[in-house]
Amino acid sequence: MAAAVLAFGMAGAALAADAPAVCVPTVTPSGDAVQKASGPALDRGFLWRLEKDGRSSWLYGTMHVGKPAWMSPGARVRAALRQSDILALELDLTDPATLAVFTEPLDAAVMARILTPDRQRRLDRQIALACLPAHALGRLRPILQATTLAGLAVRHDGMFSEWGSEQFLALHARSHAKPVVALEDARTQLRALTGDSEADEIAQVDETLDELESGQARAMGAELAAVWATSDWKKLSDYRRWCDCVKTPADESALQRLLDDRNPGLADGIARVHGQGHRVFAAVGALHMVGPKGLPALLAARGFRVTRQVPAP
Repeated sequence: MAAAVLAFGMAGAALAADAPAVCVPTVTPSGDAVQKASGPALDRGFLWRLEKDGRSSWLYGTMHVGKPAWMSPGARVRAALRQSDILALELDLTDPATLAVFTEPLDAAVMARILTPDRQRRLDRQIALACLPAHALGRLRPILQATTLAGLAVRHDGMFSEWGSEQFLALHARSHAKPVVALEDARTQLRALTGDSEADEIAQVDETLDELESGQARAMGAELAAVWATSDWKKLSDYRRWCDCVKTPADESALQRLLDDRNPGLADGIARVHGQGHRVFAAVGALHMVGPKGLPALLAARGFRVTRQVPAP
């Protein structure tokens, strides 16, 4: 599976939420909607306590899409939210400058070189299958069109970016007057998606289209969501074995850009906010938690005592 699909990030989730479907209805979350739609309050995802300098902060591995029944957190996650005084997300999607980066027009000549007639036809077909108006994604650069479509694929399995972890966390922060800070900037995430050249972006667009056309993008997105929903840490930790997302050197390079290369900056951001005297609830995509270069390991190397809470050790 294309690395860009597997690591579909907050930016893609936001763009997907902004793309109105015409045949797959959803409900935009609100406080009342969450309360009415949520099922039993179960702890989902992955949670660690971070202790340093006499204070506790929290690290939470999120899922950028979800179901209404997943929105209400269980006792451990809710306690961590209650004990924190600031929410840290990958990006602050309420900042107009952030979304402006992802929607700024690409040079027309570059756009034409990447979006050949064949690629445009393939994208148009996937846009129609996603139940979107014909030109819904036209303002986005090609890799963002493809990854947005990958995020939308799981709508047919009842999962929507509107119900992802960050939506609930942002609602919670606003209702409790907690500040929200960004751990990285929009251009950092965009560079991770596009790569270092037109060739990198073309390769990722083609592979993502291949996975959309074969149905694998939808299947793997649904499987990753199920791993998150059941807090299956063992399976998440072994994702390289089952994700079918590292088939070529280009895949390896893309996955490194999307995960390992970003993790030190994310860890530094969490450590910086904690060091300013805050009790932080840091929420980052679950794949950033895995392995010796994952955020729990990097934060331990920065002097934190890191203790997993969900799933219980």
